[in-house]
Amino acid sequence: MEKRGLGGEQLRRSFCDICAPGPHCGVLCRVRDGAVVHVEGDPDHPASQGRLCTRGRAMRQYIYRPDRVMTPLRRVGPRGSGDFEPISWEEAFREIAGRLKDLRGESGASSVAFYSGYNKWYRPMLQRLCHSFGSVNYGSESSTCFTATILSWQAMAGVDCVRADLARAGVLLGWCFNPYHSAHLKIKGLEAARRRGMKLIIVDPRATVTVQQGCDLHLRPRPGTDGALALGLGRALIHGGWIDRETVENRVHGFGEYAAYVEGFTPERVEQLTGVPAGQVLQAARLIGEHGPLAVNQSSSSMVHHTNGLGSHRAIMALSAITGSFDRPGGLLPDRLTYAHSRGGFATRDHQFAAATRPKDGPLPVGCADHPLWHRLTGEMQAVDLAGQILSGRPYPVRALVAHGLNYRMFPDSGSWERALQALDFYVDVDLFLTDSARLADLVLPACSSLERGEFKVYPGNRVQYTAPVIPPLGQSLPDTEILTRLARALELDDPLLTAGYDACLKDILRDLPVDLEALKAQPEQTHVLDLTSAPLCPGGRLPTPTGKFELRSTLLERLGLEPLPVWKPPFPADPAFPMTLVAGARLPHALHSRLHDVPWLRSLRPAALADVSREDARRLGLKEGDRAVLSTPAGELIVPVHPTARVLEGTVHLYHGYREADVNRLVPGDHRDPDTGFPAYDSVPCALARAGGERDGEV
Repeated sequence: MEKRGLGGEQLRRSFCDICAPGPHCGVLCRVRDGAVVHVEGDPDHPASQGRLCTRGRAMRQYIYRPDRVMTPLRRVGPRGSGDFEPISWEEAFREIAGRLKDLRGESGASSVAFYSGYNKWYRPMLQRLCHSFGSVNYGSESSTCFTATILSWQAMAGVDCVRADLARAGVLLGWCFNPYHSAHLKIKGLEAARRRGMKLIIVDPRATVTVQQGCDLHLRPRPGTDGALALGLGRALIHGGWIDRETVENRVHGFGEYAAYVEGFTPERVEQLTGVPAGQVLQAARLIGEHGPLAVNQSSSSMVHHTNGLGSHRAIMALSAITGSFDRPGGLLPDRLTYAHSRGGFATRDHQFAAATRPKDGPLPVGCADHPLWHRLTGEMQAVDLAGQILSGRPYPVRALVAHGLNYRMFPDSGSWERALQALDFYVDVDLFLTDSARLADLVLPACSSLERGEFKVYPGNRVQYTAPVIPPLGQSLPDTEILTRLARALELDDPLLTAGYDACLKDILRDLPVDLEALKAQPEQTHVLDLTSAPLCPGGRLPTPTGKFELRSTLLERLGLEPLPVWKPPFPADPAFPMTLVAGARLPHALHSRLHDVPWLRSLRPAALADVSREDARRLGLKEGDRAVLSTPAGELIVPVHPTARVLEGTVHLYHGYREADVNRLVPGDHRDPDTGFPAYDSVPCALARAGGERDGEV
């Protein structure tokens, strides 16, 4: 759609890629003289239907940030100084190719790592480029986000993911479910389900907006104790006779062992472990048992950001199996990831494409020796381990990094990441902005925003689209895929698809499907429904697991020498020096990691990095609004202003991450992780809080 408005304005359709990589929200852009002057929601978009969150409303300020990178830059000063000189694309690719080839010759191809940050649309190409170069070390921010839930589902049910069938659910167990802050496209379905009578149980230490809007029961476990609560609910459901006996006998593997194990999680013990009153545990079980089928919300990652995250997630999702609500209308429906971590309802060859040139020999990818489940199921390095290997050189050196959208502040022990980037022989960062991570690079390459490029996209319901740019690229910026194609050519890779470009790669990924890319590109503002009959994921009710059943006792984990049952483990040992719990991952409605802290509209909503504490803790510590406090963990200290609030649980401190002046991830120890997945335990770090003296805010 292109319409003329007042003053020669054009109205063009696009999408917002600021946050979740799945069904990006559609936007209508008013364009004047080649510049976006206004952004609003697109009412005709199949996913968002006109809805647009706070982040999307600020998209114009986002793409026109003053620190947009407009040309390739070469570092001329010390790393981190911000001293760069502009160079041409030809110079940049020539230097990158020369340095990477030299390092490959000196230390092997795997001494070069390739990394992708939050955007995912180009990832199959980046992973393939890494492998075609000869390196095993491709990784992404998925080492800390969402992938652990995929591992959990693959271990339990053999599927990538599930979706809660809100339209037919009798009760929703909303574990860390707060769509008003972090998943606004779910709000409409939730409110419609509530109007027709669906019961809602929210499990969250915080009194969130979703709780405020109304729920039937709010359970508030201490952070990191969710697994114990889930096991207690399992016991209560069994004792109440609220399980599906036919399902557990015929379609569930390991139920007997699971039932024996949960017997130890009485309501009284659950109260002791979690802080949730015993009566509420029984009340929740009754609501589930009497109002099924049960749908369970899974947050993208908050449940797995604990040292016991994988086991806790499995314990929660086990409730779906024992109540007969898995693969059932109104419960949890198995689903697949179609392309670049987005759901379309059909299968593509993106994984096969990315893995086709993977080296047949070579070392284990970074971190995989310590995380066999991760290695078995992802095919990526565990990027959380990358800084440690750069600094130690063990078990082999990693000397160079090519990164798209790296944000070192998103990792635990972020200070070690800063040191690691400083220690690299060669570091290239591709980004829209001159971020703190980009300032440490040898070369910075300018990427486009979603408004400046065309992109193939999938949406639920077999929908596909190939968008078009609504404005020209700012400066000399290029789409990530074009950068990858030119880099593949400069490296002289023996990979005809990569060197041919994005469309050639797409055609290979989509070759089993009736997709005409040229026809899609001719209608860039429309989504098209593919005429497909997809094979069921679970034909005849048989799941793609070794037993064909939902595995409460995981065959895969058992074969890898890991705990096969979803057992309970405390999130961290008790330590009187750190009597409170730090949560560094809870979402804010106007922020996403650090990428929006420099957008004026959004930063104005929370200008300072505030530590949210309960009013009870504030009174106990003698703290008032804005008072400075020393927040300490075994990894270090920060001085931050506090915000007493009734929303957080007594004994907890919530501090959002990504602020350069108060980087809370420096307080997350690098080894405070789930040993099964390698995921950082951002949401349950032992901490202490005390009133500060006259020091300035920031790091001590």
